[in-house]
Amino acid sequence: MANLCLNSARSGPQFIFTNRLSRLSTRFYCTESDKVVTIGSVKKTISIPTNPELVPKNYLPENIPKETMKDLKWMMQKDLLGQDMFLLGRPGPLRRTLAQQYLELTQREMEYVSLSRDTTESDLKQRREISGGTAQYVDQSAVKAATEGRVLVLEGIEKVERNVLPVLNNLLENREMHLEDGRLLIPAPRYDKLLADHGKEVMDLWRLVRVSEEFRVIALGLPVPKYVGSPLDPPLRSRFQARDVRHLPFGQQLDLMMKIAPNVDKDSLSQILSFSHTLLTEESSGLGLPDFPIENLPHSISILNSIPDLSHYDLLTRLYPYKLFLDQNGQKSVEDTLQTFQLLPSQKSQFLSVDSVSFSSAHPHSANVNIQVGKSIHSVTVPSGSSSVPSTSYVPNAYHNWVLADMLLSHSVGDVCLIGPRGCGKTALVKQMTDLLGYKTETIQLYADMTARDLLQQRTTTETGDTVWRLSPLVEAAIEGKLAVLDGLHRVHRGTLAVLQRLVHDRELQLYDGSRLIGSDKFELIKEENGFSDQEMIERGIRVIHPAFRLFALAEPPSVGTAKGQWLSPEILSMFSFHEMRSLSQKEEGEVLTQMAGTSGEVLEDILRVTHKLRSSEDGALRSIANNLSTRQLLRIARRLQKFSNEDAYTSINKACLARFLPSLAKDSLEKMVEKLGIQKSGSVIDKDIKCTVENGVLTIGQTAAKLYNPETRGKVPETLFYDTPQNLAVMEAMLQDFLLGEHLLLVGNQGTGKNKLVDRLLNLLNKPREYIQLNRDTTVQTLTLQPTVREGVIVYDDSPLVQAAKSGNILVVDEADKAPTNVTCILKSLVESGEMILSDGRRIVPPNSSEQGANIIPLHPDFRMLVLANRPGFPFLGNDFFGTLGDLFSCHVVDNPSMESELSMLRQYGPNVPEDIMRRVVKAFAELRTMADEGQIHYPYSTREVVNIVKHLEKFPSDGLGTVVRNVFDFDSYSKEVRDTLTEVLHKHGIPIGTDTRNVRLAKEIPLPPKEVIGSWEIARAGGTKRKFLRLPYEHSNLKFGDSSSVNVSSSILDRVEARGVGFSELQSYWSLPFHDFAVVGDVTTFPDKHNRPLYDTVHICTSNPVMLYTMQANADKFTNFTLNHFFDTKRQNLIPRPKMTPLGGKYERVLAIYDEVTGALVLAEPDTGTVLPITLNTIYDSVRDLKDRMTGKPQKKEQPMRMCTDFAKDNKLLFYTPKGRTIQMMDIGEGSLYKMDFPFVISSVHPLSEDQYLVVKDVEATEERLKHYKPQETTCLYLLKKEAATDPLPTVVNPIHQSTDINNILALDKRGLSDFGLKIALGEKTSSPNTMFVTPGSYINLAMGFPELEFSASEVYSWPKVEGETVGKGYNTTNYNKGMQKFSDPGRDYIFLKDSCQIVRPIPSADVPKGGVADHIVLGNCAAFLEVVDLMAGQVRYIPVPDAPHQSSYASWYKQTYPDKVLGISRMSNDGLATVDNSGTVRLWETGVANLERSLNEWKRMIGGDDDLTMTINQASGKDVDSPKHGKLDAKNDPHIGGNTWAGGTGGRDTAGLGGKGGPYRLDAGHNVHQVPEHEKDNVPDHVKKAARDMNRNAFAEKLREIKMSEYDAQLYEQYAAGVRKQVQTLRSILQSLQAKSQDRTWLKNQTSGDLDDNRLIDGLTGEKSIYKKRGEQDPEVGAPQEKPKRVKLVVDVSGSMYRFNGHDQRLERMMEATLMVMEGLEGFGDRIKFDICGHSGEESDLPFVSHMKAPENNKERLKVLKEMSAHSQFCMSGDHTLSAAVLAINELGMVADQYDESFVIVLSDANFDRYGIRPESFGKILNRNENVNAYAIFIGSLGNQADELSKRLPAGKSFVCMDTKKLPEILQTIFTAAMLK
Repeated sequence: MANLCLNSARSGPQFIFTNRLSRLSTRFYCTESDKVVTIGSVKKTISIPTNPELVPKNYLPENIPKETMKDLKWMMQKDLLGQDMFLLGRPGPLRRTLAQQYLELTQREMEYVSLSRDTTESDLKQRREISGGTAQYVDQSAVKAATEGRVLVLEGIEKVERNVLPVLNNLLENREMHLEDGRLLIPAPRYDKLLADHGKEVMDLWRLVRVSEEFRVIALGLPVPKYVGSPLDPPLRSRFQARDVRHLPFGQQLDLMMKIAPNVDKDSLSQILSFSHTLLTEESSGLGLPDFPIENLPHSISILNSIPDLSHYDLLTRLYPYKLFLDQNGQKSVEDTLQTFQLLPSQKSQFLSVDSVSFSSAHPHSANVNIQVGKSIHSVTVPSGSSSVPSTSYVPNAYHNWVLADMLLSHSVGDVCLIGPRGCGKTALVKQMTDLLGYKTETIQLYADMTARDLLQQRTTTETGDTVWRLSPLVEAAIEGKLAVLDGLHRVHRGTLAVLQRLVHDRELQLYDGSRLIGSDKFELIKEENGFSDQEMIERGIRVIHPAFRLFALAEPPSVGTAKGQWLSPEILSMFSFHEMRSLSQKEEGEVLTQMAGTSGEVLEDILRVTHKLRSSEDGALRSIANNLSTRQLLRIARRLQKFSNEDAYTSINKACLARFLPSLAKDSLEKMVEKLGIQKSGSVIDKDIKCTVENGVLTIGQTAAKLYNPETRGKVPETLFYDTPQNLAVMEAMLQDFLLGEHLLLVGNQGTGKNKLVDRLLNLLNKPREYIQLNRDTTVQTLTLQPTVREGVIVYDDSPLVQAAKSGNILVVDEADKAPTNVTCILKSLVESGEMILSDGRRIVPPNSSEQGANIIPLHPDFRMLVLANRPGFPFLGNDFFGTLGDLFSCHVVDNPSMESELSMLRQYGPNVPEDIMRRVVKAFAELRTMADEGQIHYPYSTREVVNIVKHLEKFPSDGLGTVVRNVFDFDSYSKEVRDTLTEVLHKHGIPIGTDTRNVRLAKEIPLPPKEVIGSWEIARAGGTKRKFLRLPYEHSNLKFGDSSSVNVSSSILDRVEARGVGFSELQSYWSLPFHDFAVVGDVTTFPDKHNRPLYDTVHICTSNPVMLYTMQANADKFTNFTLNHFFDTKRQNLIPRPKMTPLGGKYERVLAIYDEVTGALVLAEPDTGTVLPITLNTIYDSVRDLKDRMTGKPQKKEQPMRMCTDFAKDNKLLFYTPKGRTIQMMDIGEGSLYKMDFPFVISSVHPLSEDQYLVVKDVEATEERLKHYKPQETTCLYLLKKEAATDPLPTVVNPIHQSTDINNILALDKRGLSDFGLKIALGEKTSSPNTMFVTPGSYINLAMGFPELEFSASEVYSWPKVEGETVGKGYNTTNYNKGMQKFSDPGRDYIFLKDSCQIVRPIPSADVPKGGVADHIVLGNCAAFLEVVDLMAGQVRYIPVPDAPHQSSYASWYKQTYPDKVLGISRMSNDGLATVDNSGTVRLWETGVANLERSLNEWKRMIGGDDDLTMTINQASGKDVDSPKHGKLDAKNDPHIGGNTWAGGTGGRDTAGLGGKGGPYRLDAGHNVHQVPEHEKDNVPDHVKKAARDMNRNAFAEKLREIKMSEYDAQLYEQYAAGVRKQVQTLRSILQSLQAKSQDRTWLKNQTSGDLDDNRLIDGLTGEKSIYKKRGEQDPEVGAPQEKPKRVKLVVDVSGSMYRFNGHDQRLERMMEATLMVMEGLEGFGDRIKFDICGHSGEESDLPFVSHMKAPENNKERLKVLKEMSAHSQFCMSGDHTLSAAVLAINELGMVADQYDESFVIVLSDANFDRYGIRPESFGKILNRNENVNAYAIFIGSLGNQADELSKRLPAGKSFVCMDTKKLPEILQTIFTAAMLK
């Protein structure tokens, strides 16, 4: 008997058994004379094997343990009884070793089959092969074992599909089997009897074959259940005798280990073994702990024998890396056990490093590695190549050196698996190890669909058409002694990997062609015992495994707590020594990046800080983002920054993480973290002047240049229609930069954003050919690389575009990468990362610098690049996450929809004749729809592609209306009411009249203007000699006093403009809302006119009072700015709100506003663009001296008269002020800094400048007589013309009376521009040309003073259109009952707008003042804030245009409207006779009132709607059936679809019955079928009596439904009140859930079918005549025994405290929360299998008030309404207090206790932010939210005092809190959280 020898090839303690007499024990011996083996009382005679090479070797130990002898004895008994055996046991080699020990002991030949899910009947019985052009049957293992009397060993019974093994049933039971070639296997006794009777020739003729009586079957399997797999088929199970094979008892195993490791003390071995046995107990299994791979313990102990200083903990964790696959509870259980046996280290692991490596020619396949452990150095012998190869790319660091040394220790005794996150450097470290040991490597990319054949042998054909088996790269690596790197161990199916177990454990491998690989020691032993040569061994089908061969697996960490991601099963645990590799620390990573890419400055340091903050975050979403910032990606960023340093940290992080497409929660968390780290947020600033040029063979985009390529042929250089925009060029420049750096590119974006065009354009500019491949769901690894075809009976592989590009150096464009399964696309990893790939035909792509040569070697072209295109991850695409799997291998670029300006620039080139306004409307509408898609409000992300198609259509067919053309895009959504309503609302908002009609014109009602009257004349008095001289008033001059300028903080917000003509046509053009303060009152409105007279380009300024705020915006802009001016206007003395008036200045003060407040007398100059404010003092020096004198003498100060500002000369920077009811006038020249003051001898009523030289002054006669009794006026007139005496006078000073024959004594407003000659002709009805002045008096609509004041030497006739007293809609309403203080500052003239070109005067008036005949029938007065009175002289009409009330207005604004109805609207003239108004709620509206403008706009509007008026032929297709009486219809038990007719309920397109899309039915009924719609005109033709009957039936059915659920109509209305507010959110949430459910139920390819599509992988099998060579789509049955998919769990904790009820009237917080609760209940209805939810409340009384249990969700509206009523009632009657914290703790603890039962758990806490009141610290709440890592907890604050909620949110963990100040957003926030949960 040979001595004990440790097999260095990982096969464990093995022994060589010879035929020499050797006594093994007292009860077990073998003698050569009689060749009998006796175990106890059981004896078996041994026969000499015919094929000794098939007898297992080296499995029997020198001293067989008693437990093993018991098992061998049992097996011998079963063998002697002729019974087949089934060895059960835990995963590992023990069962197979026992079987081979028995076969070696009894010298039996073995046929071995490793079963997998890919095993078919032909793998067991017979397989067809083609030889010499003829198909022949070749016997497989089961047949050969039966006929040759061998033992058939079947391993992995539980892995094979259940319909395969029954083919062996008859062979097992009766030893009979019918073969495919026509032969019949029959048992030996029967065959012998027939042979004796009929002879051999007859037996051969009958094709009978004898089954040897020595034939036995030994099955090896795992017990199911406990382990994953298919349970035994009962008929199959009954044919076996079972034996549970257990590991050796503790004592026997300890003795064995002491022999293996004599250098290790017994106590240490006992502790280690005790720990191992503990994890194999039933108690451990009950805790969910996987089995400890105890069979691997001897190998690790041998390491400890070589290095006794090694930590026992490190030794155990390489066998059982529990932290990788156990949750916190499981880890604690393991660590408690380690602590029990004193194996848990008290300090950090010892430092390991590789000291040196040496080679010896005496041992060519091994190397001596000196490893430093702590301070000592130990020598270890490891398998190796010939000599070390210096590595040029490896950057050493202490951590990687430690991992490398640790891996070398495991490498010395067996195969290794390295586990680490994506991109952490696993591949680089393995390469360093192979370079160090001189290994050649063979990288095998593993993927989910990989079969056992792919791993071992593939079938192919020779040139003559004969079928042969080609060795896989793995098998070749085993023969050649390479290091086989299994990359992606986590991807491959566990059943496929099982075929390698024998290779790993025994260094033996059975191949499909019948040959075997065995270890070198066994190979040499067989040769020696039988005298075989190497050639004879090969002829017998035996090849040697090179002694240096090793397997090295790479994998990503398993997903703890999920069934799908937990790949680290007990079987895989038994195969490798495991090492975990973490990502580098910030310092380590920084050093590596610096050495490899150079110093990249502060930007890279910032990126590193963010990366490591993400990796260490407690938030799982942030940790998942960190995967995209792997070391590989950081290295790419560092190299880019080194070459192109124009990118900041924020941009680099967002690109690498694809932040643009992150779920909103994760994106917000990332933003907050970046902000906390002090990294400046930067927007994508695009150089508008960026250019693309090609000159002298150089392409230049922006600042980046590249040489053009010179290909042999331009046939594959793409050509595309492309229009340069700044945004596109910026993306192309970034792509070109990465291209020059040698990177492969990944472009991600929504559909239709131009990804393909960008790629094609760049390649076209570079003159670079491309290969193109488009992936889809059916793409396989084979089709991605090669396409097999059969030509003349020979299998031929055609190169795919990928291989062609790799050969030629062309660019490979991979389109739709997200459509292919990630397990397919992951094979690109090695090609992208290291330039290597193995093709299915045996060829290999190798890096350009590789020295490998040969017919099967394809050198990768140095110019090869991949440009991969993929849609964004997540909803609604729901594709495979290509970016998440392989994103860090590429340089990623987001291809977003273009900005508005870029999109417009591009569209102008597609549609040069399409009006600019049309394109802007479309672009803005689509921009909003895309934003809504990003926010989850709609599903489909509308792209530029749709916009381009719309513009192309309009360019080609300009007569088609925009409202018609956009239906080409939106008709897809026409059958979803919620989506349709949303889209219509958005399109109408932007003025796209979809769904409207040209008849929908709602212009204001017109009433005739009263006839004009000549009411008298004006004549300017003239001076006459010395007797008649007019009064010349003195004036005083002083310098202006400017205060100190100050800067005010300017903030900007989104301007959400709504085009009013989307629904119908009216005078209202558009409107938007500004965020006015609740107590704000509109002060004034003014504009900076556009130079080109375009109203949409005017700049509108709005000033409010209470507080004083200035808002500035351009009508067609996206944003507005605002800042406060309140501190410049002190109103405390007057106790009145300011009445500001504004005017734009000119000259050097262009873009500056003068803002004057009549109440306080304060004047400031404000520059809206910069926020600069300059105050000006109006008091003169004389006033200051007088005030000082009065204060010193104690004289009471004179009451100040308020001054009024006239803005006629503002463009010259001159402002005129006068005092109504006073005598003073002031002229302020801001440009010169001068102030001129003049007093009148009478009291002024008003001043109206006619020019700089002349003012019209109206005297207040009554006040003059009352206040100036001493003043005796020379003239009785009340009108005066104030004129300059000299042209150089600063202001007019000469008072000229005006004699009038009219009784005008009050002029409200005046416009010197008057009417044009054409206007006069129309207004007066006669052709005349005369200067004129237009003015308004209280009793008239309008007055004209002809020739005034130019014709001063003649009288000026005055025409008037007087107001006629009549009944108004507010008869009896006292419009003058205002606050007298307000009346004092009332300026009725400021609201009159004169529109010269339109000959109109417009003013706002209260609703009560509108004549009764002036209001159209469709106008509801209660919904109107005011009316615009439009006096149109050209049309001779007066129109009253209603100004709608704001949909939401504060209680103060509502009160103000009732109290001061004429002070609710500000108005200003705009360019082209447009108007702008603003009300006290902040609603800004733009109007058109001019007839010519309205007519032009109406024609444009009608063209936008479009129509088919030019069509001359129509085809009407009616159903031909009249409707009858409505009815429910019959119920179809089969639920078949019914189209048309009037019989079945639930049909579509029919009549009378309940269904969808039909006519005349009583109500809708959805049976789940496609809808066939009856035309609308048929519905319209339904008779009235049928409609009434259907309506009555509908109401009756509704009432019956209510009775069914015991719900009153009042409750139904109440329920609808809440449901209506969240209907869109419910629909969105349900759509997402339905899409995900559909995706999870996607059918897969079922292989090995007898019908369907031909499977490319089975072409050769088809040639040989196999039947199961097809594949077809079907639902894949779940793997038997696999963990079921778990639902998600959500607990909503709502706030039902008293404050919710108390403040509901203020902000409707309780109602909104009830709506949100209803959204949860309705949205999740019917998805109980995917998500379980419950709802509880907290208040001052309760911490856990149950409303909804996850065990029983509300089933109908009544039950849901009951929940809402309970919430409201509790909030109304509960005591005050707060239990937010305790409620959160209870909820999180509850879900944490059952977290293992759910896929994910969520707690959402709703509360107000009033934590300070109850002494709650935000840090405490933050700790509560993070108290359990298995529960995702969020807080939503729905009420706040000041900025309390914002401050609280900032102090809570990122991404865990939301501030919902607008309670209408609460359902949307909940929808966001639920959506994120569903999409995980």
